[in-house]
Amino acid sequence: MKVIKTFITLTIFSAFVVTNAQELPIHISNDSTTLRQLIDEKLQDELIKEIGKKPRWKRLIDQKKMAIGVVDLSDTTHIRFARINGNHMMYAASLPKIAVLLAAKDAIEKGELVETSEVKSDLKLMISKSDNAATTRMIDRLGYEKIETVLTSERYNLYDEERGGGLWVGKRYGGGGTTNREPLKNLSHAATATQVCRFYFLLAQGKLVTEERSMEMLNIMEDPALHHKFVNTLDRIAPNARLFRKSGSWKTYHSDSVLVWGKPSRRYILVALIDDANGEQIIRNLVEPIERVLKK
Repeated sequence: MKVIKTFITLTIFSAFVVTNAQELPIHISNDSTTLRQLIDEKLQDELIKEIGKKPRWKRLIDQKKMAIGVVDLSDTTHIRFARINGNHMMYAASLPKIAVLLAAKDAIEKGELVETSEVKSDLKLMISKSDNAATTRMIDRLGYEKIETVLTSERYNLYDEERGGGLWVGKRYGGGGTTNREPLKNLSHAATATQVCRFYFLLAQGKLVTEERSMEMLNIMEDPALHHKFVNTLDRIAPNARLFRKSGSWKTYHSDSVLVWGKPSRRYILVALIDDANGEQIIRNLVEPIERVLKK
């Protein structure tokens, strides 16, 4: 009889642990809290101090050629956000393809775009392999006006002129066609570290379009086919972590963004935008210093 009771107790305990384990989407106590309200001064100070240890990194920061954003999700009752040059908008190459993904899911949800097998395939190719032809097909299906409307909507404000701009896609990823460049710096594919962090933060909460559409987007963004930049390092130090990611590179412009979902102590959002010929290697080298900052 005692064995049966023990078994039942363990079963109930196990079910409780599984049920209450924090998984995606995350749920925070104050549902209306914005990421900007979660800026943590201690984390901010530690981030600046850590980045400042590398003279070249500090020089790039001072020249506004490097921007970083990090969101600590290890404790959802105490989410922390820090950024350096967070509102400084830069050319971000393929990273803003996440904006096309959002606009597509919004259009599908509203019945403006049919979710055919071709559309599903192009969305996966666009994100996982950063395929330019697939992205261009999606841009042509949606149109610049639709993408802009979603990004500048009151619901998301992922591009906000009063806060330095943000995510923007105003040119096909290929030759030809018209353009719709953003108004502040005339960039065709743009991002700020803060706005990309906001994108991932909303996505992790299931707040982009609907919870179901957010989970579909996470599914598309998981297991990237390109293993460079952040992923190159994370493959080595956190091989069992789930990675949801989009990066970009063009000439000296290098960018990366990732939601790392590993053991509870390794759950965070990291974004880097760099204008430097050695940007890809710098991004690889950022992961471990950032993790040291988060552990402090």
